[in-house]
Amino acid sequence: MVASCLPREGLRPLAGWLLLLSVGSVAAGRIEDQTEQFFRSGHTNNWAVLVCTSRFWFNYRHVANTLSVYRSVKRLGIPDSHIVLMLADDMACNPRNPKPATVFSHKNMELNVYGDDVEVDYRSYEVTVENFLRVLTGRIPPSTPRSKRLLSDDRSNILIYMTGHGGNGFLKFQDSEEITNIELADAFEQMWQKRRYNELLFIIDTCQGASMYERFYSPNIMALASSQVGEDSLSHQPDPAIGVHLMDRYTFYVLEFLEEINPASQTNMNDLFQVCPRSLCVSTPGHRTDLFQRDPKNVLITDFFGSVRKVEITTETISLQPDLEITESSYKKDRMDEELMEPLKYAEQLPVAQIIHQKPKLKDWHPPGGFILGLWALIIMVFFKTYGIKHMKFIF
Repeated sequence: MVASCLPREGLRPLAGWLLLLSVGSVAAGRIEDQTEQFFRSGHTNNWAVLVCTSRFWFNYRHVANTLSVYRSVKRLGIPDSHIVLMLADDMACNPRNPKPATVFSHKNMELNVYGDDVEVDYRSYEVTVENFLRVLTGRIPPSTPRSKRLLSDDRSNILIYMTGHGGNGFLKFQDSEEITNIELADAFEQMWQKRRYNELLFIIDTCQGASMYERFYSPNIMALASSQVGEDSLSHQPDPAIGVHLMDRYTFYVLEFLEEINPASQTNMNDLFQVCPRSLCVSTPGHRTDLFQRDPKNVLITDFFGSVRKVEITTETISLQPDLEITESSYKKDRMDEELMEPLKYAEQLPVAQIIHQKPKLKDWHPPGGFILGLWALIIMVFFKTYGIKHMKFIF
């Protein structure tokens, strides 16, 4: 009745405002839906902790396992600053390595996973149970460099990969100590209480690997293992030239699957569960998802193995044209600084003889290898020619 009392001219602006409000609400709702879909994983950064716990040349495959995962996560965008790499032995520099400074993951030495840009954060005897737990929980000395820290927060998705020799409820570190599934579960709970992760993916390739995630009780953890309790995790790809197996079966097929992934892939975690059936792995891989809040079908592989490229939407116009005056003045200043600097020679930069305060040691002279042998042959010939064989009894 009130509307009927208003003039026709007064209804038009009111109808226009109502139409604008409805269109704006629909657009805002659509943007919110798109934003929620874009940030559906709820994380803003990715981290990886990659651990090889085995020493000695015959465990070459465990180092190759870890370096292969390292190569994959770097290829998918996780930088070295967000990777903590722990290698218990340096196979690249092992005296038995026929190809020094290399570690191969495929037979016939087809793929070198060591490369030229590997940054090992913990090596050799630094790889201990204590150091591993300190990295996870953040309980490390203040003097520890940034590269050896897991600087994650409550918006971090963390991939933890471990490989080595294990048994029912434990994983050995360098054949001298072991970490139990209870200790690992308690470390993850500390991480959750200290808000050090948003979601966590745990992968382990070892004998009876499923026993290591049986005691987990913290939320938002997804776990995968290469074998069930009572089963061995078997090796793969023996190489006669190197003399050892190059990888373990489970990690080999997981990495074969990851090679097909790119940063824009929509492949989900449910596909990862199927990559190594018993017919290929010989053992029975297992996984646990009851602690994870999201459905694995909705979890992208890149949520853990890739980098995060989040953007902020803005309506403001940002000028990308540089200030030419400032740029030109800074360029002139740099040129003047370069002209003032005197060219330095390599010898002037590194005066080794002055640093050690001693003269270079003269190289000792040694006779050639065949000289001594020839001299003895000449002495024997002269002896036989002078005295003959009958005097040999006076020598022996």
